[in-house]
Amino acid sequence: MSEIQTTTILDLLAKEMEQEAVTTRKMLSRIPNDKYDWRPHEKSMTIRQLATHIAELPSWVGMTLTTSELDFANNPYQPEVINTTDELLDYFERMLEDGRKHFAEGSDDQLDESWTLREGDTIYMTSSKYEVLRMTNSQIIHHRAQLGVFLRLLNIPIPGSYGPSADEPQF
Repeated sequence: MSEIQTTTILDLLAKEMEQEAVTTRKMLSRIPNDKYDWRPHEKSMTIRQLATHIAELPSWVGMTLTTSELDFANNPYQPEVINTTDELLDYFERMLEDGRKHFAEGSDDQLDESWTLREGDTIYMTSSKYEVLRMTNSQIIHHRAQLGVFLRLLNIPIPGSYGPSADEPQF
C-alpha cells in the first residue's frame, strides 16, 4: 500500500515560484548587453539595478525561512555586479536553485513565525513568514512588469506572461 502524499503550503509556494520563473527567465533574456545603464526616468532604477533585483528575489526564500529579520543597518544592501545578460541569467538560476533548496528544506510550521524588515530602529514591516514568501513572489511579478515597460520603451519585443504578448504571433 502506498503512502498518501500531502501537499504543503511550501510546496504550493515553490510551484508558484517555478511557474513564474519561466516568464522571468524569458523577460531577463531580452535585455541587450548595451542597455544595462539605461533608465526611463531619473527616479527609476537602471535596467541593471532592476534586473539584478528581480534575479536575486528567489534567494529571499532562504533568508525568510532561516532568519527572523533583515536589518539594512547591519546588512547593507550590496547587489551582485551584473554586466551582461549571460551573467544575469546565471545569477538568476543560482538564486532560483537557492530558493528551491530552502523550500525543500523548510517546514510549514515556520510560516506563522514573524519576520521583520528594518533599518535599525525604523521598521518597514513585520509579517508572518508566509506573507513574506507570498510578497517575494509578488515582487518578482511586479518588478518583472516594470522591466517589461522599460523594454517596451526601448522597442524590445516583450515575451508573453500569462498568454501571448502583442509582440508574439497570435493564433
